[in-house]
Amino acid sequence: MLTAMAERDRGWRRAALSQAGLVTRAQLAANGVSRATTGYRVTHERWQVVAPSVICTTTGELTPTQRLWLGVLHGGEGALVAGVHALELAGLKNWERDDVTVLVPYAKSVPTSLDGFRFVRTRRALADMRSRAGGVPRCRPEPAALLFAAEDRSARTAQGLVAAVVQQRLTTPERLAAWLDDLRPLRRSRLLHDVLGEISGGAQSVAEIDVKRLCRSFGLALPRRQVRRRDGDGRIRFTDCEWRLADGRTLVLEVDGIFYMDVESWEDDLSRQRALSAADRVIVRCTSREIRDEPERLARDLAALGVSAA
Repeated sequence: MLTAMAERDRGWRRAALSQAGLVTRAQLAANGVSRATTGYRVTHERWQVVAPSVICTTTGELTPTQRLWLGVLHGGEGALVAGVHALELAGLKNWERDDVTVLVPYAKSVPTSLDGFRFVRTRRALADMRSRAGGVPRCRPEPAALLFAAEDRSARTAQGLVAAVVQQRLTTPERLAAWLDDLRPLRRSRLLHDVLGEISGGAQSVAEIDVKRLCRSFGLALPRRQVRRRDGDGRIRFTDCEWRLADGRTLVLEVDGIFYMDVESWEDDLSRQRALSAADRVIVRCTSREIRDEPERLARDLAALGVSAA
């Protein structure tokens, strides 16, 4: 039979195992580990004090998962990882952010500042927003995306993230729309409502949404979007926007985003363009910046290439 001391030791180890090696001082105390014992282990057993109330029982730099656990443990009971980091845990790709946003109940005081973390008090019911997935306590994809979109400085980034979570199949426009109603009042709610309507209509990215708005603003025919094509090697590809021209040819517009600054991505896209080219298919390209900052010029070019009036 285990002694009382061994049982207490098992208790904090079980907590540490479920929290990527991190435990709070309160959890240690609840399992009979005194402050003196904790201090001894920090000094002699290479534990780390990573926050005033949080101890790491492993050595070295914290892993990404340990950083997230640090945020919620320092945030206190009910705290949730939010924003892009919550979405990354759900599977989001290509949306890295350095600082971790952690939501804490409004009834609590704001936790002491911690480098690399942003603690936000909210009156919203965090229990309702919590993901049912195991691991680090975090927001569901819908409130994580919408709250990020409401608070980010850039409206374009906000729209891009909402489009990305749908495109990457983390959620659906319908679920986002339902949460948008639940979270009101919410900054940019009207814009986000319109974006969800565009996505429900078939837009897969913020660039496609921008092209559709450009066509409506300048009286051009709306394109077909995400058209399924088989390239010269027999692989299935999807083009961004297509128009059927009066002479029977097809005009394809491919929109390059910021990720095309990467040389390998740029070369891959050039190869993709060649594979999709055909005698009756004209492929032109633009950047997402041009759609945003020079829409009149792009609309003029599309009209000159044969895109008809709406």
